[in-house]
Amino acid sequence: LGNVLEPMALMDQHGADAVRWYMLADGSPWSARRVGHNAISDVVRKTLLTYWNTVSFLSLYARASNFNPLTSDNQIEIPDRPLMDRWIISELNQLIAGVDSALTNFDSQEAGELLAKFIDDLSNWYVRRSRRRFWDGDVAALSTLHECLEKLTLLMAPLVPFITEHVWQELIRPVSPTIVESVHLADFPISKPKLIDQKLSQSVALTRRLVELGRASRAESKVKIRQPLSRALISASGWVALDQQLKDQISDELNVLHLADISSAGADLVDISIKANFKTLGLNFGADVQPIAKKIAELNANELTSEIRKNGKAAIQYGDGKIADISELDLVITETPREGWSVASHSGESVALDLALTPDLIAAGQVREVIRAVQDERKNAGFDISDRITMRWNASEAVCSAILEGSALISQEVLATSIERDSSLQLGENELGLALNLIKN
Repeated sequence: LGNVLEPMALMDQHGADAVRWYMLADGSPWSARRVGHNAISDVVRKTLLTYWNTVSFLSLYARASNFNPLTSDNQIEIPDRPLMDRWIISELNQLIAGVDSALTNFDSQEAGELLAKFIDDLSNWYVRRSRRRFWDGDVAALSTLHECLEKLTLLMAPLVPFITEHVWQELIRPVSPTIVESVHLADFPISKPKLIDQKLSQSVALTRRLVELGRASRAESKVKIRQPLSRALISASGWVALDQQLKDQISDELNVLHLADISSAGADLVDISIKANFKTLGLNFGADVQPIAKKIAELNANELTSEIRKNGKAAIQYGDGKIADISELDLVITETPREGWSVASHSGESVALDLALTPDLIAAGQVREVIRAVQDERKNAGFDISDRITMRWNASEAVCSAILEGSALISQEVLATSIERDSSLQLGENELGLALNLIKN
């Protein structure tokens, strides 16, 4: 009939593990589904290739740092590790418990969803946010990633036996000679509840949501992520109490110099309006909903919002001297930045970006563009990650001063021991007019 795909041909093209993962983990194995090359390719790209690239990343930087997780100098207790390490270890132990439960109940789809989410967390947040630590050979980061990949490989083994066996032989056994000879002979991981920190998980989840909103705001404004902005205004319950490291991550991810609460920025920057959330007020206050809602409408929106976000609640007097303690859930808050701002909101959380560009901000953006261009040129030239270079450059006059002012940062980021302008280089056709000649030292 022409509507059948031979399984062996699928496995020959995509690999047996890709077909297994698609059938077991990317949907219910007992439900009828369409099977096609594109669907299986998506599975490989989103999950299995991300897992493989993370393994390759650790292998590269562990080798560059001569890292061995078993040496005494590399034994760092988890409570003594940095915040991001503790977070991903917490997520790992939640994953172990979840996958164990799912497989016990023969629910391979649930196990697959949990594994895919963790792989995304590990690669696209932990590794990316810790990249500079890996560049520096940070022992805690290398130990944490090695532990995560070892446990992750064990968890994935029942679903994708071939790639996990290869990783076991190439990444795990070489540094653990006494470990069992096959991943399929190893004990299944056991979750350690003491290492699970739900509060930290919630804080990082909030951080990531705010970053996604900020990125959406960037995309809406058409301002490149490499262009620094002066500030971002945030509206989200609990964000002010975030650990400073997480706030710094938000600033870094959004490339803004300062963060502030949107309600404290002043009426000249944002318009805030509030109204009663009748659903939650009805549950909490019953027949008093209408007089409370009337009082809320009479209050100053900026002041009430600021008080609730600072203290978690606000006491309002209504009716004949009655007092109601209301929280942010009892309000519908609408925040609208004025001209010169870009805002993105979802589920009661908002991030607004100040789009005003000063000469200093523009110059900083040009420096970032130069760094990206040099990194691309290093990659195209086949330089090793640790290779030092001499950077010769030429650029349009409008960009030259930015490069000269930012030469220290450029040197640090691209591993340049010397940065020299070479006016004999023909100006490039790119936006900066940048021309480069990189020489390996």
